[in-house]
Amino acid sequence: MEKSVDMITGFMGTVYAGGFYCPVDISMPESRILTIFSVLRPAVLLTREKEREKAERLLEGLEQGTEVKLVLLEDALRTPEDPAVLQGIRRASVDSDPLYVLFTSGSTGVPKGVLVPHRVMISNMEWLEREYHFNENDVLGNQVPFYFDVSDHDVYCVLKFGCSMEIIPPEYFAFPARLVQFLNERRITAVFWVPFALSMAANLDAFRKEKPQYLRFIFFAGEVMPVKQLNYWRKHLPQAVYSNMYGPTETYVCTYYNLDREFADDEALPIGYPVSYADVLVLDENNRPVVPGDGRSGELCVRGCTLALGYYNSPEKTAERFVQNPLQNAWPETVCRTGDLVSYNDRGELVFLSRKDFQIKHLGYRIELGEIETAAGAMENIDECACIYDNGRKQILLVYSGKKMDRKEMLGALSEKLRKYMLPNRMIHMEELPRNANGKIDRKELGKMLT
Repeated sequence: MEKSVDMITGFMGTVYAGGFYCPVDISMPESRILTIFSVLRPAVLLTREKEREKAERLLEGLEQGTEVKLVLLEDALRTPEDPAVLQGIRRASVDSDPLYVLFTSGSTGVPKGVLVPHRVMISNMEWLEREYHFNENDVLGNQVPFYFDVSDHDVYCVLKFGCSMEIIPPEYFAFPARLVQFLNERRITAVFWVPFALSMAANLDAFRKEKPQYLRFIFFAGEVMPVKQLNYWRKHLPQAVYSNMYGPTETYVCTYYNLDREFADDEALPIGYPVSYADVLVLDENNRPVVPGDGRSGELCVRGCTLALGYYNSPEKTAERFVQNPLQNAWPETVCRTGDLVSYNDRGELVFLSRKDFQIKHLGYRIELGEIETAAGAMENIDECACIYDNGRKQILLVYSGKKMDRKEMLGALSEKLRKYMLPNRMIHMEELPRNANGKIDRKELGKMLT
C-alpha cells in the first residue's frame, strides 16, 4: 500500500491473526519489491482496491509456482471475526514470536529481512514510559516511511500511551513555512526524525518567521546527526528534550543520549549509554573488551531484550551477525555484532566513530572517514557531506552540497582540524547527494558515480 493509516490497520490485523507483517510501500522500485517477495515468500499480500492493479502485476512477476493469496483490505474489514480462533491464537502466543520483518539494504546491496519479535517493542515502550513519561496528550509527527524501524516509535507509542500520531506529508519538508504551520496546527509535541529531515529544516532556516510552539521532544536516529544543524534547533527551541537514539534494525534502539550540554559545530555527539533493556560490549579485533579510559576503539556488540531473531530465510547471514558472546561460553548467549566502531570519551559515554566498512588504510594510516565528515560538515557553507574512498586511485573523496567552495579555502579550513594524511584528495560539489529509501546518504550510489 501507500503509506497510510490503512497500512497500520493491516499491521494490526495481521498481528491479531497470529501472523507477522512486512511493510511494502507500493512506491518502492518494483525490482526491490520482487526481491523482497523472493526472500519472504509471503502467504498473503494485503492491498487496497486502489493499488490492486499494481499488486496483481507484481504477483505475475514472481517465480512460476509461487502461490500468494491476494487479499483486499476492504474485504478483510467486512469479514466477521471468529472469537474462538482469536482466543486460541492469544493462548498460543509468546513474546518471542515474530512481530514484523523489515528489509535493510545490506552491505552487498541485496535486501536482508530483519525479523523482530514482540519482546523488543514491548521492552522499548516500557522504557519510553519510564524515561520520557509520554501521555495521552502527546501528538507524534511521523516523518519516516513505515518500512523504516524509526516509524515503530510513532505507531506503538499510540497503542501504549493513548496519544495521537499525524502523518506529515513528505512535500512539506521542502517548504519550511508549511512544515511549521502543520506542526502548530496539529499541536505536535514529539518528533522522531532522521537527521536529514532535521538538517533540511535547519538549512532552509525553517524557524525564521515562526517556530513550532508545542514541540517538547526531538528524537533522531538512522545516521550521524550533524551538530551544526542540531544547534540551529537548540537555539530556537532551547526548552525541548533532544535525544540521540542509536541502533541498527537488528537491535532497534539499544543506546541513547539525552543532550545535557552544549556542543561545538565540529564536535561529535555521543550515542551515550545502553537503554535499560540492553547491554553493550565493545570488542577489539581480538575480542578483548574495550573499557572507558583506555583510549582504544572497537566494534559495538549488543545483548539483551533488544535483539532481532535474525535474518529471515538466511541462516548463513544470521550466523555472521548473531553470535555467541565471545566473553563467556558457559551458556548459550547471543550478541549482535553491529559492524559499528565506537570508543568511550572522557565522560564514559559511547561515541560512534564509523562503520567498519568506512574505516580505511590510507598512506599507511588507519582513518575513520566519519572524522573527516564531522570536520567538513561543521564548515559554514556546507549543508551536508559524505566521504568515500577510491580504492583504485587510493584517494579520499569528499562530496558535499551547499555553496560551492574553493579547493584551497576548503583544505585550509580542514587542515586546522585534521591531520595532513586525512585531508581529502578530491572535493566534489553536488546540488544534492543521492539518498536511499530510508533517507540516508546512499554511499554505494556515490561510489558508482565517482570511482
